[in-house]
Amino acid sequence: MSAQEPSLTLRPALAADEPFLFDLRKATMTEHLTRAGEPADDAGHRARLLHRYDAAQVICIDGAPAGLLKAHRTESEWVVVQLQIAPAHQGRGIGARALRTVLLAAQVDALPVSLKVLKGNPARRLYERLGFEIVGEDEIQFHMRRAPSASAETQAE
Repeated sequence: MSAQEPSLTLRPALAADEPFLFDLRKATMTEHLTRAGEPADDAGHRARLLHRYDAAQVICIDGAPAGLLKAHRTESEWVVVQLQIAPAHQGRGIGARALRTVLLAAQVDALPVSLKVLKGNPARRLYERLGFEIVGEDEIQFHMRRAPSASAETQAE
């Protein structure tokens, strides 16, 4: 990490974070959901925000909230439920840095990581760069998976 790179930390999401995370979800997902023909109303956003809120972590840059990472471990894999970076912080590698925390945990556990990404969402390119491959799809999203040893970049050797 270079001296100029901002500090990235993850902390558990609190009830007090819900307004920020709701606005973040609307700002980052409405366009993709609308394009996919999926509900993008406030009730839909709130339901997705609260889904697996126990696994929600706020991504902070220099201590200020900048995104959301929801991921959890099952017996057989790590699952990335949601990754959202505030538009003002996109394109700076923050999503990749946050996602690497999950990839490292999965590497230690020798487990794959799975996620789903809406078709047309440019985040797919990030996931592919990090070693995820499309293993299935439905009408609106690609199902992606990363094998435990897919990338030496994330190995803790």
